Amino acid sequence: MSGASEAPIGLAAAPAAAPRPRRRDGALRRFLRHRLAAFGAGVITLMVLACAIGPYLLPFTDTEIDIMQRFAPPFSGPHLLGTDPLGRDILARLLMAGRISLSVGFSAMAISMVIGITVGLVAGYYRGWVGMVLMRFVDAMLCFPSIFLLLAISALIGPAVGSIIMLIAVTSWMEVARIVEAQIRALKARDFAVAAEALGASDARVMLRELLPNAIAPIVVAATLNVAHAILAESYVSFLGYGIQPPTPSWGNMLDNAQSYLTSAPWLAIIPGAAITLAVTSFNFIGDGLRDALDPRMGGR
Repeated sequence: MSGASEAPIGLAAAPAAAPRPRRRDGALRRFLRHRLAAFGAGVITLMVLACAIGPYLLPFTDTEIDIMQRFAPPFSGPHLLGTDPLGRDILARLLMAGRISLSVGFSAMAISMVIGITVGLVAGYYRGWVGMVLMRFVDAMLCFPSIFLLLAISALIGPAVGSIIMLIAVTSWMEVARIVEAQIRALKARDFAVAAEALGASDARVMLRELLPNAIAPIVVAATLNVAHAILAESYVSFLGYGIQPPTPSWGNMLDNAQSYLTSAPWLAIIPGAAITLAVTSFNFIGDGLRDALDPRMGGR
């Protein structure tokens, strides 16, 4: 009897399973709830697809000259967005220019992020005289306005796509370095980093496996904003004649070629200008959405 009675008592004494906490919305869901960020992501996706596939679907190439259709306005004939002074199809040139401008943006961003993350990671981890020297160098680079530094260097180097990418990258990594350095310096004092060092992990392992993954949120946001900066920088330099040179199209040199026709054929400037504005604004929206989605304080209740 006593054994029979003890079983239910033991069962009754067992603690009830704690209810599983309701899952918080993931970062992706929070990002998609940010309407402007979702709009920006959709616009950039469409732009990339249009620039990658669109030129193959058009009946005209970006270099094909139709002298009888010079200065054709948009929606007035076979050329959907009109033609330029040589009779070249603006839509074909816009899409090919988008390939160049977006490629410059993404490539310059990737290179600048590698440089900035490396400098910030080393400076934030080692601190001392190493960190001081590196960060003072960053401060010295930030003293020069990036656009003037970019123009000065580009005037001395051949205006090829590769050189423009490198020039933009080496003049836009400093902000990334400061962000990463501040994050790593704060994270190094956390318990998980102290424990990894106490267990004998190498400096490289602590930096790359423990600290850097925990600083990824601001890095991702900075990366999206760097793409926008690179697209604008390429447009500035090409507009001023020091960037990508015709016949290779870019949104910047399309604007440069349209300067003489602002009153007679304004669409020559409006169309590439609208593409630059839309791309840069969309990347800024994406950056805002990523900042809110990756910030733990913005999590769902």
